[in-house]
Amino acid sequence: MTVRIFASAVREDVPLVYDPATELTHTPNRPVASGRVLLDDTEVALWPTITQREVHTRIPFNVCWSALVRCNLQCPHCLDDKNLPERGNHQGIAQLLADSDVLGNDISGGEPLLLRSLTELLHTLGSRGAAVSCTTNGWHLERRAPELAPVVDAVRVSFDGPDAAAHDHWRGRGSFQRAVAGVRAAVSCGIPVQLHGVLMQSTAHRAQSLIDLAAELGAVGVTFLQMLPIGEGVHLADAEMVSDANARRTVASLNWPDGLRVRLRTREVADGFTVIRADGQVYHNVRGATDIEATRPLRTVTDLELPLNEGALR
Repeated sequence: MTVRIFASAVREDVPLVYDPATELTHTPNRPVASGRVLLDDTEVALWPTITQREVHTRIPFNVCWSALVRCNLQCPHCLDDKNLPERGNHQGIAQLLADSDVLGNDISGGEPLLLRSLTELLHTLGSRGAAVSCTTNGWHLERRAPELAPVVDAVRVSFDGPDAAAHDHWRGRGSFQRAVAGVRAAVSCGIPVQLHGVLMQSTAHRAQSLIDLAAELGAVGVTFLQMLPIGEGVHLADAEMVSDANARRTVASLNWPDGLRVRLRTREVADGFTVIRADGQVYHNVRGATDIEATRPLRTVTDLELPLNEGALR
């Protein structure tokens, strides 16, 4: 049994529990107090999952905030737009997200561990009951894990392979060693860690090995992400994209130990997802998550409202 933080709320008379590690939203089968709550993740994993579309709320369940474009790595499948200006009033955006009905706030980038104010921003994001997480390449995680532990509910670390040869091919020399050291440090500090792996033609055959690595490192699970032809990834789309059907077959063929949380995020599920980018605008994945579009600058909570025809969120 692993007890960790989740976010609980009732939206449109539907009780919801959001998992900051897997990014899944569940419907509990017993009453759960609202706000940030300690729950047994084995119990939560047995509860049914639910999508944004099924609840019809106007504010998304969870948001990815790409607070900066800067990164110490240059991954060819990165979703970020490197040409965007960094215009974020970081503390202002963090407070606005905290004041909204969003259940889960994730800070990504770019590389969020380059932000000196990261711990303060995470503290603000979780100050009104939302669960908070950080998605990182892991390079600086070993150094920053102790200061993150009191303010973050989960950390997601990106891996493109189960060893240095495979991972560093995509992310650069030394990145695997630094990511592994970061995961070990985070786990030792009591931070739940979810490994993230992008499914591509060149990497899908290593999916089982990534699960084995997660178990070895003490991570709570693995999320396999369908590659999105967005940002830098558009240049790899023709050669590397795997269909959702093939991705499902790949994950269905895998084996993992009890207690490890393994999830596939298909492009179908990623369609409509809300992203706040470094330029301070609200974006949504569109056209089956094969593109991303800006809707409006984020100035008030109402700017987070989803279009009436918005698709399901992850």
